[in-house]
Amino acid sequence: MDSTAPLPRLVIDDPWLEPYAARIQSRVQRFQATTAHLARLAGGSLADHADGHDITGIHRQGDGTWIIREWLPKARSVSLIGDFNGWNRESHPLQPSAQGLWTLELPAGSLAHGQRVKFHIVGADGSSRDRLPATIRRAIQDPETHDYSGQIWLPEEPYRWRHEFDPSTLRVPRIYEAHVGMSGEEGRIHSYREFANTVLPRIARLGYNCVQLMAVQEHPYYGSFGYHVSSFFAPSSRFGTPEDLKYLIDTAHGLGLAVLLDVVHSHAVKNLAEGLNDLDGSGNLYFHADGRGEHPQWDSKCFDYGRPEVRRFLLSNVRYWLEEFRFDGFRFDGVTSMLYWHRGTTSFDHYDKYFVQDIDEDAVLYLQLATELARAIRPGVILIAEDMSGMPGLCRPVAEGGIGFTHRLAMGVPDYWIKLLKHTRDEDWNLDEMWHTLANRRHGEANIAYAESHDQALVGDKTLAFWLMDQEMYWHMGVEDPHPVIDRGIALHKMIRLVTFAAAGEGWLNFMGNEFGHPEWLDFPREGNQWSYHYCRRQWSLVDNPALRYQQLNEFDRAMQALGAAWNLPGDSRPQCLNIDTFNKVLCLEKAGLVFVFNWSHDHSVAGYELHIHEAGEYHVVLDSDAPIFGGHGRIDPSVIHPVGDDKILRFYTPARTAIVFARGGTAPGQ
Repeated sequence: MDSTAPLPRLVIDDPWLEPYAARIQSRVQRFQATTAHLARLAGGSLADHADGHDITGIHRQGDGTWIIREWLPKARSVSLIGDFNGWNRESHPLQPSAQGLWTLELPAGSLAHGQRVKFHIVGADGSSRDRLPATIRRAIQDPETHDYSGQIWLPEEPYRWRHEFDPSTLRVPRIYEAHVGMSGEEGRIHSYREFANTVLPRIARLGYNCVQLMAVQEHPYYGSFGYHVSSFFAPSSRFGTPEDLKYLIDTAHGLGLAVLLDVVHSHAVKNLAEGLNDLDGSGNLYFHADGRGEHPQWDSKCFDYGRPEVRRFLLSNVRYWLEEFRFDGFRFDGVTSMLYWHRGTTSFDHYDKYFVQDIDEDAVLYLQLATELARAIRPGVILIAEDMSGMPGLCRPVAEGGIGFTHRLAMGVPDYWIKLLKHTRDEDWNLDEMWHTLANRRHGEANIAYAESHDQALVGDKTLAFWLMDQEMYWHMGVEDPHPVIDRGIALHKMIRLVTFAAAGEGWLNFMGNEFGHPEWLDFPREGNQWSYHYCRRQWSLVDNPALRYQQLNEFDRAMQALGAAWNLPGDSRPQCLNIDTFNKVLCLEKAGLVFVFNWSHDHSVAGYELHIHEAGEYHVVLDSDAPIFGGHGRIDPSVIHPVGDDKILRFYTPARTAIVFARGGTAPGQ
C-alpha cells in the first residue's frame, strides 16, 4: 500500500485494524482492477460480464433456431441427447470451439417445450456419463428411477408480473424464514402456489415485511434442506414450475413483502449423476482439484473462486435470480466456509485470523463482486451473510474496505439461548452475560437478530418452545388447562424473543412456526424414520385453534412486529443499558426512544420500581407480555399513565417473568 494513500474508512473507524491497513487496501485495489478489467472484456459493466447463463446452455434464437453451448475445456467429446432424438448419443455431437466451449446449432423445430435433455460427455479421464447442462433452468426427477434430466422450458405464455416492488423501501428487514415444501400441514411436499395462497397471507397478517425462501435452487436430496445444490439456475421442481415461483414472489410483492433467496454459493453437491462435479472429467473444472475442493464437514465440493469462468458462473447466477425472478436480495449461505481455507473450524480470537491466516482472498474478491453486482442490478437489495467468524468489514461498502453485505446473521445469539436453556436454571441466569451477548457487536455493521432459526429446529436439537416446555406441550397447551411448566415456558418464550428483538441486531429473523411455539423438531423423510413426513410439516391447526395457547404466542409475535413497524425496530439505533438489577433479576434498556423492562425473576414482582431514564414526560405501556391476550395474567393496567418529572425517574410495577415496553406519549400497537 502506498504510504501516502489515505486509510480505508474501515480502518479509520476501527484503529485496531491499522496493522492490516495495507491488506485491506489491497482488497479494494484488487476489486477495482478486476471490475475495470471485466467491464472492458464485456464492453460495458460488471453486469454485462455476468451473462454466462445467456451464453452457455440451451437457447432458442429469435429466428427459432437453437444454439447449445457448454464450457467443458478438457472433455474428449460432447453430444446432446434427449426426447428429441431418442436419447441417441451419436446423432447430435457438439463441436469444440474457443475458450473451452462446445457448440451445436440446430434448426427451428428441433426442440420443444417440455422435452427432457442431457449431455453425454466423454471426459478427460475417459469416463462416459450423461450429465445435466450447468446452467439448465429446469431439472426434473423421474418419479420411478429418481434420475434427473434437464427440461426445455419455454412456455407459450410467459409469466405476466402484476406488482412492482422496491426493496429500498424496507428500512428495517423483519424476515420470515420459510421452506415451501414443509409449509403445509399434510404429510407431503407442498407447492409454491399453496405457499403463496395460504402462508403468505399469514406472514403479512403477522406484520413481517420480508420472506426468506430456503431450498429453492434444485437439489437432489430433499433432506439436505436445499444446501446440496445440483442445478444452480433451476428452481426446485419439487414445488412446481418456474412460473409458480414467480407467482409466489409476485403475490408477496402485492402484500408488501420483499422476498430473499437463500443462495448457496459456498459449496455444491458431490453427485456425479447430477450437478457440476467433475463435469469434464478433469477433476478441477468448477472446484479445486486438491483437498481444498472437499468440504469434510458437509460432504460436498468447494468452488475455485480464483478461476475466472467459475466466478462468472456464480456472478451470472446472482444476476439471473434478481432479474428473472425479481428476488429482492439474498441470504448467502456458508460465508465463513467461503472466506477461510479451514472452512471455519477454528476460533476467531485475533485479527490475524481475518487478514493473515488461511484467508481465501479469491473468495473475498468474489463476494465483493457479487454484492456490488447485486446492488447495480437491484438498488436497495438486501444482502445477508451467514458468517460466524465476525470478519471486520463484511457489512461495509467495498469502497470503505469492506465486502459489501448489508447485514450479517447474529449467529452467536441463538447458540447462547440454547446453551442457557440446556445448562442453567432461569433462576441462575447472569444478566450481565445476557446483556453482553446481546449487545456486543461491531458498530456500523448491521446484524440480523434471531433467537432461533431452522438450525435450532432440526432433529437432534430443540426449538425454544420445546426446550422450555418439552413433552408437557403434548398434554397441557389448553387455554383452560393451567400448568406451571407451560406457564413458565410461554412467559420466557415471549421474553427471550423480545429482548433479542430489542437488543441483538438491526433486523429480525424468525423461522416458520417458531412464532407460535411450533412443537417438536424438524426431520425430513429418510430411511431412519421410514420416510415419514410427520415432522416435516407445519401444524397451522394448532395456532388456528382458539382453545390452545399457541394462539397466544402468535398474538404476541404479531404485537412485537407491530411495535417494530411503529418504531422502526430493531433498526439502527443502538440499545443502551439503563440498569442491570441482579437482586431483583431485572434488565432495563432503551432503544429508539422506548424503555424495555425485563423481569426475569421466577417469583419476585416489584411494586414501585424506580428506573432512571433519559427524558421526562408521560409514559404509557405499549407492549406487555403479561397481557391476557398473550397468555399472561393481566397484572399490568395498560391505561395507567406514568409521569416522569425532572428527576427522570420512571416508577412502575414489574411482575415476575414479564417484559414491559414504555413509550413517551405512546399507544399500544396491536393491543
